[in-house]
Amino acid sequence: MDSLEKHLVDKENGIIKLLDPPFNNGKFKPGYIKAYLPGVRENGGQYTHAAIWAIIALTKLGFGDKATEYFRMINPIEHSRTREAAIKYKIEPYVIAGDVYGAENLAGRGGWSWYTGSSSWFYKAGIENILGLKIDKMYLKVEPCIPSDWKEFSIKYRYKTSIYNVKVKNPNSKQTGVEKFILNGKEIEEKQVRLVDNGSINEIKIIM
Repeated sequence: MDSLEKHLVDKENGIIKLLDPPFNNGKFKPGYIKAYLPGVRENGGQYTHAAIWAIIALTKLGFGDKATEYFRMINPIEHSRTREAAIKYKIEPYVIAGDVYGAENLAGRGGWSWYTGSSSWFYKAGIENILGLKIDKMYLKVEPCIPSDWKEFSIKYRYKTSIYNVKVKNPNSKQTGVEKFILNGKEIEEKQVRLVDNGSINEIKIIM
């Protein structure tokens, strides 16, 4: 991950590259990716699937500050904060691009947009890995990996006719780790709750 940050994260252009440097005129023959221009798609650009997997890896290591920084950085809306940035990015700022170019005068330009494969991974990274809302075999868990300066956040989750209002408190400026899981005023040692379809409204309080 240190190597990724050193060689593949391009904060100036807001991208996480798949590889660097691009294959160009060298003797190596890696296959079809060399047919792309240097920095385009798999040949040294951001291939968004892999960029999101890197963010997920950071959450699994407990690096909430870094994971959220990179999640925000590759969010397409960040590529349109200014007129100049939007002109460089060129594509829609409200959908995930499958790739973003990464070299020379094309660096930071969006490629294939409306690409649902990477958008679903982006959604999962935000909901399941950063906010930590996980559903496993009909059990609801909350295992956040967040920036240390987040003091609290809330989630409203609906399961059929039931509602689960989740409030996460982070009084000790942690990035990960749950101390208490409280359901409707009662602490649950297992730190999870079985989902039920009974029209109930449930209050969950998580203390990190």
